[in-house]
Amino acid sequence: MRGLCHWSIIERAVRSQRVKQLAAECGFDLAGVAAAEPTIEALFYPQWLAKGYAGEMEYLKGPRGEMRADPKALLPTAKSLVCLGLIYNADAPLTAAVDAARQGWVSRYAWGQDYHGVIRDRLAALVGAMRREWGPLDAKVAVDTSPLLERAYAHHAGLGWIGKNTCLINQQLGSWVLLGEILTSLELEPDEASPFRCGSCTRCIEACPTDALVPTDALVNGKHQGPAYALDSERCISYWTIELRGSIPAHGRAAMGPHLFGCDICQDVCPWNRRAATTDDPSFQPANMLPGLDDLSTLTEEEFDKRFAGSPIERSRYRGFLRNVAVAMGNSGNRQFLPALRRLAGSPDAVVSEHAAWAIERLEALPLEEGR
Repeated sequence: MRGLCHWSIIERAVRSQRVKQLAAECGFDLAGVAAAEPTIEALFYPQWLAKGYAGEMEYLKGPRGEMRADPKALLPTAKSLVCLGLIYNADAPLTAAVDAARQGWVSRYAWGQDYHGVIRDRLAALVGAMRREWGPLDAKVAVDTSPLLERAYAHHAGLGWIGKNTCLINQQLGSWVLLGEILTSLELEPDEASPFRCGSCTRCIEACPTDALVPTDALVNGKHQGPAYALDSERCISYWTIELRGSIPAHGRAAMGPHLFGCDICQDVCPWNRRAATTDDPSFQPANMLPGLDDLSTLTEEEFDKRFAGSPIERSRYRGFLRNVAVAMGNSGNRQFLPALRRLAGSPDAVVSEHAAWAIERLEALPLEEGR
């Protein structure tokens, strides 16, 4: 019996190694395996929700949120999770390169195509390769739209650790990595979880302009066993510029600076990204990097849809995007934007009009020698 058990482990390990080879052939930069069972992180998720850190993202709550505790809620026959990583870091400047008097900043992952389709296509190709290798097997692919704690499983699959900025960080590649998963009935040998390597560094926490990275009291049986920091979405620039549908909190608008869609600051300052890997994949090259604010302020809804078709920027929607443009103009210190802002202030959309009025007041309050 002991010999059979030992052989089973070897067989699973051989399959796991082969899956990683197939993943590389399908274009993934990272691959690892985790067991298809709840992780300790699932115990902290309800605590995160209870603190209101999800903001208005209702899809993270309720029955769909409860599904995140166990991958078998997505695939009852799942025995293994194949966790995949894809580098999206183009060889281009960081946030500091933006000329805030003229330009807006778009988060690095949104410079090119919507990654959901790119990753799903590669996941589907990998499932096909696995079925050719081992015959019929159950499989379900997942990107971040699925109710799965993907960073937790990526950590347990050895792809990296969850840093103090709440991003997955790989020791060799850095954190500019997109994740995807395959839940499968195939029995694979799990990898070892990656050790935590942030140490005493707090650069991401100190650099966040809105103090969105907050200490946690994640408890298990009354003891602190969880992550040291959590993301409070209601303080986060990415949440405000992408997920929030209404008004951005007035107290946070000045801290948004030139951000139009997402925020990269906590990754920009991470020491593990000093020599981060880059990609030449056409899907992630900077088509939408450093757009001019003046041009964006005149976009009609039809022009917005056409310009950003197939881009993650679509998620902010036209109204949200113009709202963000108005805030960036207000933070620019550039009075030349006042005519454009007065036009936006006349918008029939109350949210756009409100933020344009805020921006006008902010620019008009500048001393003449400071304004451009």
